[in-house]
Amino acid sequence: MAIVSGHANVQQGQWVLIHAAAGGVGHLAVQIAKARGTYVIGTARASKHDFLRSLGADQIIDYTEVDFADELSDLDAVIDTIGGDYGTRCLRTLRDGGTVVSLTPTLDDQAHQRTAERGIRTGFTLVEADHAGLEAIADLVDAGRLRAKIAAALPLADAATAHQLGETGRTTGKMLLTVL
Repeated sequence: MAIVSGHANVQQGQWVLIHAAAGGVGHLAVQIAKARGTYVIGTARASKHDFLRSLGADQIIDYTEVDFADELSDLDAVIDTIGGDYGTRCLRTLRDGGTVVSLTPTLDDQAHQRTAERGIRTGFTLVEADHAGLEAIADLVDAGRLRAKIAAALPLADAATAHQLGETGRTTGKMLLTVL
């Protein structure tokens, strides 16, 4: 998963924050970051904490009760799967020279200026498959260290419903569309 290993380039011993850690991208990012030897902090509502612990998350913050930006500092990397004001709030949690990777471009010009002053790397990605990255993911799957949680499997004709469910922010794992 390029977000964790490529853009963020997390390394053993680093501290990584993953937003929406129980979601479709987040739950995979947690497992990949753990496989790379990092300390993983995830944000999720309380009902998803046991699931995240089962994936190896070291610390979980209930974003409905606590502002992560007030609780965390000196992190090495943040994976922002949410966007909006999370991007600028994430900057408060990073050490100088840290990295924030987002699935949505959320930083304004002023935020980009602050990142440059602090040596913070920023990245934006959607899908970036590469041969080496796919082999690394396959190795984790083969070793039993990466598993996808399927939130729901719906027929392709219900793609709009799947999209709506995903937008609620309440799903745990991936939405799957079946093609028959």
